[in-house]
Amino acid sequence: MKQQQSERLGTEPIPKLLKNLSIPAIVGMIVMALYNVVDTIFISYGVGIEAVAGVSVAFPLMMIITSLAGAVGIGGASLISRRLGADKTEEANEIFGNVLTIVFVVSVIAMIGGFMFLEPLLVLFGATPEILPYAYDYLLPIMLGAFFFLFAFTTNNVIRSEGNARFAMMTMIIPSVLNIFLSPLFIFGFDMGVQGAAVATVISQASISIVILQYFLKGRSSLQLGKIYLRPDVALIKEIVVVGFPSFVRQVGGSVMMVAINVMLIRFGGEFYVGVFGIIQRIAMFALMPMMGILQGMQPIVGYNYGAKNDDRLKETVWLGLKLTTVFSALVFVVMMLFPNAFMRVFTADAEVIAAGADAMRIMFALAIVIGVQVVSGGLYQALGLAKQALVLSMSRQILFLIPLVLILPHFFGVIGVWIAFPVADFLSFVLSVVFLYRDRATFLVRRKPKEPVAEPQSI
Repeated sequence: MKQQQSERLGTEPIPKLLKNLSIPAIVGMIVMALYNVVDTIFISYGVGIEAVAGVSVAFPLMMIITSLAGAVGIGGASLISRRLGADKTEEANEIFGNVLTIVFVVSVIAMIGGFMFLEPLLVLFGATPEILPYAYDYLLPIMLGAFFFLFAFTTNNVIRSEGNARFAMMTMIIPSVLNIFLSPLFIFGFDMGVQGAAVATVISQASISIVILQYFLKGRSSLQLGKIYLRPDVALIKEIVVVGFPSFVRQVGGSVMMVAINVMLIRFGGEFYVGVFGIIQRIAMFALMPMMGILQGMQPIVGYNYGAKNDDRLKETVWLGLKLTTVFSALVFVVMMLFPNAFMRVFTADAEVIAAGADAMRIMFALAIVIGVQVVSGGLYQALGLAKQALVLSMSRQILFLIPLVLILPHFFGVIGVWIAFPVADFLSFVLSVVFLYRDRATFLVRRKPKEPVAEPQSI
């Protein structure tokens, strides 16, 4: 049964397989995004827009923590799925063990380093005296519970790499639902304010970490967890880091991007616009989850079939993923153009915040229709272990295009320049993704035609 769990990646029809892997990922990610949305709603109504601004300033540092988990998890998952496809189970176990070793070391560094330098880091990331207390109160519990975040986020990718999408979904749903119930209890019931939201989040991640650990220890996984596999292997660690590095760059780039946005919004508009952007960010996260879920469903299929040299299945998966993400991109564009006010009203009753947020959303999502291609292209190269290409595409939207535009355009257009930077960066990143995919179309997109039977030579 456990063996069939991974073997079906190479045998089950691609549309059915992608559906079975993507839907759980989408559901799990939407529920995760939902708890972020609910947290923001509770903070906005319970504490105020200044608290939302404080959490927005703290969020880049939190993203750096999760980016470490994402990098290790995605790098390890890519290697594991390819090893399973090549029927090298023992090597897959060794990779998994080294992933956990990295998680432990990084979590200790993150907890100690983050705790010692938390306040100056928040100031560096744009916290003003008015919002610094909110940012500090929110992030301190997160830093102390860094191990649970790293372990849960990393193993989620590993579980998905072996084809167990349902359990991977549950590892996202359980802590999210738990957090939704705990947040109001700590924020309002215990009168902890912003800090209550963070404590609820840490407890939720700690709870699912225990469930995940039991999953591996009780033999429900295709992988084995043993002391022998936890011994550091420099070559494997290097391979994990190299493949996962583009993901780390992309997510850290997102953190740097948020710092740049917060700084420019404060400079050209004030803390009010930082709070507005904090709400929009939650909405955007929610809107993009289906596309990210499709990518997460694609990656184990692509990695496994690449390892098994099933080229036609790989290409069929890529084409289907591109079509589906483009459809979702178009839906996001339509919804954001028609109903931005409705989304803003979910978070606040302040008419000024609603109006400013609706105007910003229409500008920011003006070219949302091209986002799907960006999502698939970066994840595709990473799933195949092509680190250089994945790194360039991971850097393109946020680091190469968006951050410079955010720093330049407000000098000409004020706060609106920050919003304009998003569609311009989307277009430039889309063009770069198309160039890469077209260049490598023989590997990813051009499916081989069936060979025609060779005619028998006629006798004279």
